[in-house]
Amino acid sequence: MSRTISNKDNLQVLFEDNHIIIVNKRAGDIVQGDKTGDKPLSEVVKSYLKEKYNKPGNVYLGVVHRLDRPTSGIVVFSKTSKALPRLNKLFAEKEAKKTYWALVNALPPKEEGTLIHWLRKNPKNNKSYASDKEVNGSKKAILHYKLLKHLSNYHLLEIDLETGRHHQIRAQLSSIGCVIKGDLKYGSKRSNTDGSIHLHARSLTFTHPVKKEKLKIEAPLPNDSLWNACT
Repeated sequence: MSRTISNKDNLQVLFEDNHIIIVNKRAGDIVQGDKTGDKPLSEVVKSYLKEKYNKPGNVYLGVVHRLDRPTSGIVVFSKTSKALPRLNKLFAEKEAKKTYWALVNALPPKEEGTLIHWLRKNPKNNKSYASDKEVNGSKKAILHYKLLKHLSNYHLLEIDLETGRHHQIRAQLSSIGCVIKGDLKYGSKRSNTDGSIHLHARSLTFTHPVKKEKLKIEAPLPNDSLWNACT
């Protein structure tokens, strides 16, 4: 069911019907507007819909979830007010299975495992800190990982999130010494030249909120030599 369409903003559409549009976010794009004033992905998608369907006036678009700015991959938007609360409920109740790929600088303790931490967010530096025990203001974070491939200097992990906390994958992996390539905030020695980190929202499986059909969407990897070596 997936298809790719490119327009002048290089928007990569992975799936679209009357209710939903799913796109492959580029690293560096912001999903919603913030204090930077940069054009957010939500506005790019609105422009795409306005042009494609020759819509007069404002275009409705609901933001269902977000991805960190330096992260790439799947982002879901709602095209109708009917679908938005259903999608929000689906994500809130963890009925959407999100799978990420990450390139890290060290091997995890086991090839496959579960990480459980308590994460505390510091708004001043926009960073989350992982603790083995519950601390004041922390939230429980759970993820499952599996080693997929060894590259020359990095290792490819597949990650399934059980909870959705602020910077969860970045903070939890860093806490066990597996720093994501390019992630200066969480311990990488060098940044990537384009400001990205090698964390990609690879696939999403969920039941369509209106049609009740099972959907599995997969986002192509960014085009660079390391990601290309992963496939």
